Amino acid sequence: MIDDRLRSVPEGLADVTVVVEADPLADIDPGDPSLVDYRVIANNRVPVALRDIMIAPVRTGYIGADRVKPDPDLVPPSGAEAVPEVDVDEVFLPVRDGVVRSLVYRPRSAAPDEALPVVLYFHGGGFTVGSCDDTDYLTRRIAVESGALVVSAGYRLAPEHPFPVPLDDAMDVYRWLRAEAGRLGGDPGRVAVAGDSAGSNFAAALPLRARDEGQPVPDAVVLLGAFVDFQAERYPSFQRLAPRGIVYDSAFFGFIRGAYLPTVSWAHPWASPIEGELGAYPPTFLTAGTHDPIVDSAAEFEARLRAKGRDVTASYPEGLPHGYYFFPGIHAAEQDAAYSQAALVLRRSFGTSAQEA
Repeated sequence: MIDDRLRSVPEGLADVTVVVEADPLADIDPGDPSLVDYRVIANNRVPVALRDIMIAPVRTGYIGADRVKPDPDLVPPSGAEAVPEVDVDEVFLPVRDGVVRSLVYRPRSAAPDEALPVVLYFHGGGFTVGSCDDTDYLTRRIAVESGALVVSAGYRLAPEHPFPVPLDDAMDVYRWLRAEAGRLGGDPGRVAVAGDSAGSNFAAALPLRARDEGQPVPDAVVLLGAFVDFQAERYPSFQRLAPRGIVYDSAFFGFIRGAYLPTVSWAHPWASPIEGELGAYPPTFLTAGTHDPIVDSAAEFEARLRAKGRDVTASYPEGLPHGYYFFPGIHAAEQDAAYSQAALVLRRSFGTSAQEA
């Protein structure tokens, strides 16, 4: 059911999700009096800008570039091995400066000609790393358990593209789906948003931005490792867990905040949705383990939604870290509960029953 024209990058456009490292001197005016200083620095180190020096180890560490022979006994099943009953297609969806590579997940249980409800999904990676390939297991599970068409959309990364560019990409794809989801086999009248970690930040922000821009608000929101507040230091869980955290710690948080929000208030509601007006917020499922440094901010977001009378379901598995939902077979019982609850919220919002899903 996918429009074949979406399977390749249109002539004259570019896939903006391809990371192109910037020349640290590219934006310096040749007449800038500081140019002589920058040349002296460049004679000693390359790249010159600290943001470019710092992003390299973040990205190589994220993909494990320094670990060439991992223990095969610790490699979890792939998404396809864990959840095989899904068809996956690669497409390129339009955004304001080109297209973004995206993956479309369709449960095989659906009738071939059925226009399915749509879940627009955003991968995590601290706003600076990652791609839609990384969350293959997550998006497969959501597709199968909710009976929805999942569109896992790429977006541009910081620090090359700080706020609001990644969120612009997210909003552009959402807007396109509301008009053109039929070209993917989806129903443009039923579109929810979801994401993990940094991707959950976009998912949480989209209802606020859609409302502000006069667009239809998503039918539901699913937040895995709910990231809703860039003012994390004010929460006891962050104070207690982040300084010596594994994977997610205060050093990483400080870096990604500077990369994504170099000039924007951390309290901007499109960056920290917890500060937004939540009176008409869609039905929401959110989760974070109790050993996740940002769990208290997730719980505060839940509390603020409840205070506004909103429909919210939350799960905080005891003792589990940020990303507990990520690897097949790890924390299986807690994962099963989270994905089932997320699917229930989605099915209710889409008006589909468990039997139909």
